[in-house]
Amino acid sequence: MASQKTALITGISGQDGSYLAELLCGQGYRVLGASHRDSGQMHCGAAVIDIMKLDLADTRAVNEVVATTRPDEIYNLAARASSAQLFDDPIQTAEVNGVATVRFLEAIRQFSSATHFCQAASSEIFAGAKTTPQSETTEIAPVNSYGAAKAYGLHMIRMYRERYGLHASTAILFNHESPRREEHYVTRKIAKAAVMIAAGKSDELELGNLDSRRDWGYAGDYVNAIWRMSQYAVGDDYVIATGETHSVRDFCKIAFEYVGLNYNDYVKVNKSFGGRIDTVELRGNPGRAEQQLGWRRSVDFPGLVKMLVDADRDRLKKAE
Repeated sequence: MASQKTALITGISGQDGSYLAELLCGQGYRVLGASHRDSGQMHCGAAVIDIMKLDLADTRAVNEVVATTRPDEIYNLAARASSAQLFDDPIQTAEVNGVATVRFLEAIRQFSSATHFCQAASSEIFAGAKTTPQSETTEIAPVNSYGAAKAYGLHMIRMYRERYGLHASTAILFNHESPRREEHYVTRKIAKAAVMIAAGKSDELELGNLDSRRDWGYAGDYVNAIWRMSQYAVGDDYVIATGETHSVRDFCKIAFEYVGLNYNDYVKVNKSFGGRIDTVELRGNPGRAEQQLGWRRSVDFPGLVKMLVDADRDRLKKAE
């Protein structure tokens, strides 16, 4: 009988970390969590996950965790990820989203070379690219400190794979949503507003550019791809995306129709919201993940929108 695998997840309390924890618990793993907040525990079905407080800017602390736990797999999902943080505090962003990756790589190289490592990157590394769709061979051209830090991590992972033979992978994640997404994200804003307006508890929703397009997938599907990367024979880089884009307007239309309303009657455009002007359509080509990992998404775009609306309906019912 095979021994139980151990996995360490940073950012375990976030959207992706929580879904990955559930997936791994279901696979029989012993799961350890790390958070920049306080230590503690979280329940994952019948399992209890111990969460340690870990400062990713502390090289000694990262070394100690890797050396003492020697996990089979490490998933570094912790990041400064909000769209509001794309430009602010570039030094802290570089530390958390970029240099921390190297701390883990170095710790693995020194203390646990058999550990499989997976780093969550972002479509933001392609924001200044000139071609669509984007794949693993597309020019890396970030336009903000968030994307630049993620690009640095990706380059370092490639170097450690080649120089030291580590099993290290980069998951280049395009936009992925779920009911666990925080409310300041536009997808949750829309879903919650549709539910609240339909219930007579709100009157309208103000948004910025309704024609902004994104490649939106379901977070639960994307963490499945991340896990598959660590099971593959060698580490590699993978674009995880749906291969199609939809506008904010499309999202509004489906969400409001699902609750029996016409979004045109309730969604107001506020031009002062501004937002980034995209120079290229960020649409990923997931071909490598599909071919090498056998990965396929299970939730399409309308299904994703309805999932978020259903979740906010349930929240409202429980609050009443």
